[in-house]
Amino acid sequence: MSELLTFIDSLCPKGIEYKRLGDYISIYTGTQFNKRDMDEEGEYPVLNGGIGFSGYTDNYNVEANTIAISQGGASAGYVNWVDQRFWAGAHCFVVKPLSDALDNRYLFHFLKNMEKRIMSSKHGAGIPGLNRSKVQALEIPVPPIEVQRKIVEVLDNFSELTAELTAELTARQKQYEYYRDNLLSFNDINRGGQNEVKWMKLSQIANVYDGTHQTPKYTDYGVRFVSVENINALYDSNKFISLEDFNKYKVRPRKDDVLMTRIGSIGVCAVVDREEPLAYYVSLALIRPNTSIIRSKFLKYLLQSSIGRKELAKRTLTNAVPIKINMGEIGRIEIPVPSIEKQEELINVLDNFESLSYSLSEGLPAEIKARQQQYEYYRDKLLNFKRKEVA
Repeated sequence: MSELLTFIDSLCPKGIEYKRLGDYISIYTGTQFNKRDMDEEGEYPVLNGGIGFSGYTDNYNVEANTIAISQGGASAGYVNWVDQRFWAGAHCFVVKPLSDALDNRYLFHFLKNMEKRIMSSKHGAGIPGLNRSKVQALEIPVPPIEVQRKIVEVLDNFSELTAELTAELTARQKQYEYYRDNLLSFNDINRGGQNEVKWMKLSQIANVYDGTHQTPKYTDYGVRFVSVENINALYDSNKFISLEDFNKYKVRPRKDDVLMTRIGSIGVCAVVDREEPLAYYVSLALIRPNTSIIRSKFLKYLLQSSIGRKELAKRTLTNAVPIKINMGEIGRIEIPVPSIEKQEELINVLDNFESLSYSLSEGLPAEIKARQQQYEYYRDKLLNFKRKEVA
């Protein structure tokens, strides 16, 4: 690393000029692609407003090795590198350098370094969006191309190591999901309710509520406000509303409630595990189970399993943008309910397996987190140049 910094100093002793990014890139929106037209057997992925692909198709409109930025939805501002041909949807920005003065991968690492800033500039609470002018207005340091490529070489090494570990973790997570789905695949013969497992509508064993439909007035502190983007870490949300506004909520989350995404990526769940006030948006459903019949964690695992996903899919409005499931339909899904003893047995097994596959404090997830932090440290260090004074 010290050799690289010496190399940069030798080529740029007076610092680096910062340029308006919009003068160096082309940025445009993709073309609308309806989910009903997707084909899981298709060759090319479809990238729209999310972090990952939303499906596949037989056509593409963007070449491989291209930068994409999510334009709409909870992930608006997320920066992606796509190493294959793909279809860019109407909620996807495609970003390309305008000249050889800017290395494509260098541009990617710069945008990734600016990602939090870009995401914070999105507007709208319901379905937030990103204006391309926010990206164009960024200032990018443009060192000589040799320097850009040296920086890319260092940062790509970190990225490749993280990618290898992530691929291994993905395989482990697929193994976990397969194992979970098999454990929870109760036989249809039990639908009559005469055996150990009873099939019941969710409304029979839980109450379902939705969050506020009003755009919240954020405050610097108060009650945490959560939506789809916080579902995997409820208490990490950095948005707050006042206690006065929170007191207007008729139904407030409490310990053992289950929050489930119902717009966009439907069916992702989190169990409220502490008595700390939480405010939640309409993009989430609050499910309050009768815990004498079904345990909260078991309900979470069940809703995220193949059984839960199929039941939710039956009632999902796939033509809506983004896709969603109406509140009234959630209570109509049918789920298998074994004895409490059996539920707790399955919870113990799945907790252990999930911890190995998803916990950030141990195993592969912890190692990936450490490597990612290392990458981000050096990326920030290498992309913050001394600014050259322009006469």
